[in-house]
Amino acid sequence: MDERERIERAKKRWEAETYQPFVKDSPERPVPYETLSGMPVKPLYTPADLKGFDYETKLGFPGEYPFTRGVYPTMYRGRPWTMRMFAGFGRPEDTNARFKYLLEQGQTGLSTAFDMPALMGYDADHPRARGEVGREGVSISTLADMERLFDGIPLGDVTTSMTINCTASIALAMYLAVADKQGVSRDRVGGTIQNDLLKEFIAQKEWICPPEPAVRIVVDMIEFTSKHVPKFNPVSISGYHIREAGSTAVQELAFTLADGIGYVQAAVNRGLGVDAFAPRLSFFFDIHNDFFEEIAKLRAARRIWASVMRERFGAKRPESLRLRTHTQTAGVSATAQQPLNNIARVALQALAAVLGGAQSLHTNSYDETWALPTEEAVTVALRTQQIIAEETGVPLTIDPLGGSFYLEALTDQMEEAAWAYIRKIDELGGIIRAIDLGYPQREIADAAYRYQLMEDRGDKTVVGVNKYVMANEKPIAHLRIDEALELEQIEKVKRLKVSRDPSKVDRRLRQLAEACRDGQNIMPVLIDAVKDYVSLGEISDVYRQVFGLYREPIIF
Repeated sequence: MDERERIERAKKRWEAETYQPFVKDSPERPVPYETLSGMPVKPLYTPADLKGFDYETKLGFPGEYPFTRGVYPTMYRGRPWTMRMFAGFGRPEDTNARFKYLLEQGQTGLSTAFDMPALMGYDADHPRARGEVGREGVSISTLADMERLFDGIPLGDVTTSMTINCTASIALAMYLAVADKQGVSRDRVGGTIQNDLLKEFIAQKEWICPPEPAVRIVVDMIEFTSKHVPKFNPVSISGYHIREAGSTAVQELAFTLADGIGYVQAAVNRGLGVDAFAPRLSFFFDIHNDFFEEIAKLRAARRIWASVMRERFGAKRPESLRLRTHTQTAGVSATAQQPLNNIARVALQALAAVLGGAQSLHTNSYDETWALPTEEAVTVALRTQQIIAEETGVPLTIDPLGGSFYLEALTDQMEEAAWAYIRKIDELGGIIRAIDLGYPQREIADAAYRYQLMEDRGDKTVVGVNKYVMANEKPIAHLRIDEALELEQIEKVKRLKVSRDPSKVDRRLRQLAEACRDGQNIMPVLIDAVKDYVSLGEISDVYRQVFGLYREPIIF
């Protein structure tokens, strides 16, 4: 009898002689014993739950295949994760002030939120932008706005994340144009642009053109940055929005990696060598309330991605196999009721991200269910990360929960379930075909509906919402955007457009349309265009005219 069999036999004896008699007299709580993804949770885990578990193939060592224990050999013993707080509201100068405040408070990377008009391809002065200018992010219409956004911030000394998708190519062009004007060489420019159009069709729904031309633009950016901006991540393959739309953790894991496979395949089809661009691919995951499931999700993600890149795409470089990820605490888990409770939620979610081995982290502010965060609230969110980094001792050793019977069993379960989704998408013909058929959209909608029913019935407790409710709550003080800021921003955009040379603008737009039609890489053309102050909305109109508009399939 080997050791595992001996432990399994001992566990059965414990269940019969100790556990079951005790439960008979003192019943367990009547709650669902399962993760948020619906995976059953046993009362106790032992080595018997890890049948066939091999240390080297399942865990290995940090910085080595399969990267379960971390993508770098030293992890946080080398340096802490990047503390990258999301910031963006009002005029560019308003967000610039928030950037500088966060840097003074110890933030180690910038993260930019753009307003809805910029995200959808409209300038501040467009009729469709009214009421939304600067409301949920910073208003950016032209290079002049981007110049004010980064005024006094040397782009060679900071890394910047930009959360923008269908207009990401335009934002990147503007960012590089600002770097050029600052005299920063492109090999020093670092950062990440979200630019994940596939997840837009699945979850967030901010698009202009159909999936094929959208992915073509993403590949243009991958190709351009791999050659000219080697420290920049041209796409952040994002599960965050998939989870926020209501998916389970398993669906978030599977659909995010399937999107990544889609981008790699498109780049390989373009003729790019996988090891030339794969090291700069990055990911972005949501960190929800189920503490161990979230840790297991990040560990399983690294293991699956390493296998996909090596076995499916033949990548050779270790850097090509590493799944580097930004993480953000779950906005969808925050409550407007008893908002101070969100501080505790965020702290535990942030701890899960760190124990899961994230490379960077944004912690949500407790007041974000009410409005964009106040300076006080965002400071508390940043301090939460700093306390984890400086006071808890958690970063002192690599993967401190590695080897936990429960965590390893859960990691294996999540990996197996995610692979089942990935194989299904392959059978459908790949992620774009799956999106056209509405497959991931239906899966997420069904999961969101099931979860909402559980919350409504009280099967899943939400503290302060369906349990421990307080009557007569007082509203909190929250950030309010002055309507005058919108009018001021609109006037600035109008004045700039009048001041331009119309012939230059027309020529740049014709050049862009030609590049779109002829299959040229559009990035050099875009950079020249924005330097002549061609606007985000004008460029987006070219995309609409050349590539057409997208209408999603009806899935209900």
